[in-house]
Amino acid sequence: MKRYLYFSVFSSGMTTLAVELSASRLLGNVFGTSNLVWASIIGLILIYLTVGYFIGGRIADRHPHHDKFFNIMLWGAFSSGLVPLVSRPVLRFAANAFDTLQMGILLGSFLAVIILFVIPVTLLGTMSPFAIRLAITTPEEAGEISGRVYAISTLGSFIGTFLPVLFFIPLVGTTYTFLIFSYYLMTVALIGLGLSVGWRKAIRWVWMPFVLAVFTWIWAGGVFKSTAGQIYETESGYNYIEVLEREGYTMLRLNEGQGVHSIFHPEVLDYEGPWMQFLAAPFFNSPPYEPENVKSIAIVGLAAGTTARQATAVYGPVPIDGYEIDPKIIEVGQEYFGMNIWNLDPIAQDGRWGLSKSDRKYSIIAVDAYRPPYIPWHLTTREFFELARSHLTEDGVVVINVGRAPNDRSLIDALVTTMQTVFPSVHVMDVPGSFNSMVYATVQSTTIENLAINLNNLIVRGDVHPLLLDSIFRVLANSKPLPQPTIVFTDDRAPVEWIVNKMVLSYMLSGDFEELR
Repeated sequence: MKRYLYFSVFSSGMTTLAVELSASRLLGNVFGTSNLVWASIIGLILIYLTVGYFIGGRIADRHPHHDKFFNIMLWGAFSSGLVPLVSRPVLRFAANAFDTLQMGILLGSFLAVIILFVIPVTLLGTMSPFAIRLAITTPEEAGEISGRVYAISTLGSFIGTFLPVLFFIPLVGTTYTFLIFSYYLMTVALIGLGLSVGWRKAIRWVWMPFVLAVFTWIWAGGVFKSTAGQIYETESGYNYIEVLEREGYTMLRLNEGQGVHSIFHPEVLDYEGPWMQFLAAPFFNSPPYEPENVKSIAIVGLAAGTTARQATAVYGPVPIDGYEIDPKIIEVGQEYFGMNIWNLDPIAQDGRWGLSKSDRKYSIIAVDAYRPPYIPWHLTTREFFELARSHLTEDGVVVINVGRAPNDRSLIDALVTTMQTVFPSVHVMDVPGSFNSMVYATVQSTTIENLAINLNNLIVRGDVHPLLLDSIFRVLANSKPLPQPTIVFTDDRAPVEWIVNKMVLSYMLSGDFEELR
């Protein structure tokens, strides 16, 4: 029986971490995956586990019986399976509230879902101390048994960390990932009951998986979100992905859905947002600069290919390397966003890693991977911009799309300061009608006057795509002075989270929100 007890501890540890990782995705689909959300989930689950350890030790001393151990495990497994089903209507309600940023409803929904984890996580937390009490037969083996139980539980937790993220969530989604681990642990508990008190007594609890199956049939079907215009949703190992169609425009939203990451219309290329502003980048160079000078482009944060389609229309079929860490987004781009242009090579890699392995030099490196609160810090540092510069041509430009709050430009200021340590010239413009700014950094020493002269030359040519002319004109009309130097981000120290959290709070409290286009 002791070997099966160890196996049960392993299974409990695996399920506990699977529940924690799946909880982050369950909440992340609606509330996002910022470090604030992660801290809330991890912190509260640790509190629940702490309570479980304490309760488990006391119950084990009073009732040191295997059937009590497996009964608690059974209820922990059953309640784990109920969490995504019971929370589903709450999360749908919260998703609708997030679209209009009703903060009171959002906070209440978040707390309600977090509270749902109290019972399953606390019950699962009782398993290890209870198992130690059952396994110890003499005081002399207490230390060895305790170490063995916690080692086995931790090994299970290690496996439970990877299985949901790398396998089950991309394969079957968050809800069914919860259910798979719930059914697995219920099976382990029922077998344990059969071995410890007999199969007749164990079979009395078979109602649990059947009841869970009924609840699954009632609540688990249908789309996760009921957003107006939704035509597709899925979950990948990285994101909750949602595709909307409104007034002929197809839009890509991720996770909590604040912001459009890509947009597509088969007959329209001008979407007014930040995507087209990457096109103006090389025209900061000394005049005359011609569109034919652009030989290749890299896009870090390809998403569903809006920038790539616009760049191809303006510069022709120049080679474009598009780095997108989520391969499922690439599939969605090809299916729904016309991302099938032959000159685009979509690369499913982290942008910094992919850029470091590239043997190509680019005329433009477009970084479109920042959106508060999701700022990949390793793409903000001096070392990253040194890497980018090493992959630029002699007249190359790196341009980044940066979010800001209505009255907080601290992230832009820090990025400009960091880029000024690598590039001789840096320029900033605010994208009208949004909380986005574009930062341009050039290998050559350049001026805003160069941009104006190049625009006049392009107008005289008369054969330049109007999207390029509009892009340059918008930069000139919305150019901003450079900020005073602030912090320089490095690989060793890049407190991006501090700046972004402050920005997000300022944004939320301002009441000045962007409309979904």
